[in-house]
Amino acid sequence: MGDVTTHPVTTSDGKKVTVKIDRNLCIGAASCVAVAPKMFALDNEAKAIVLDTAGEESFQAAVDAAKSCPVAAIFIVDEQGNQVYPS
Repeated sequence: MGDVTTHPVTTSDGKKVTVKIDRNLCIGAASCVAVAPKMFALDNEAKAIVLDTAGEESFQAAVDAAKSCPVAAIFIVDEQGNQVYPS
């Protein structure tokens, strides 16, 4: 992975995950923002970022947002270090 940002998040349903975004892959489609608007936004470079309110989204919303990314730039890792998405 190139320029990857890593964000530990405890989701609204209590799951501890790490959300990783590969900024080199991100094309700013904003599908993640549409699916999980409290978790994701686009920055001034039109790249996905994780918001401070990310914990207000559920684990499923995080996974669904990652799945919605057309270029698979979002990765979800559980607290044991297992990559949940993409699997």
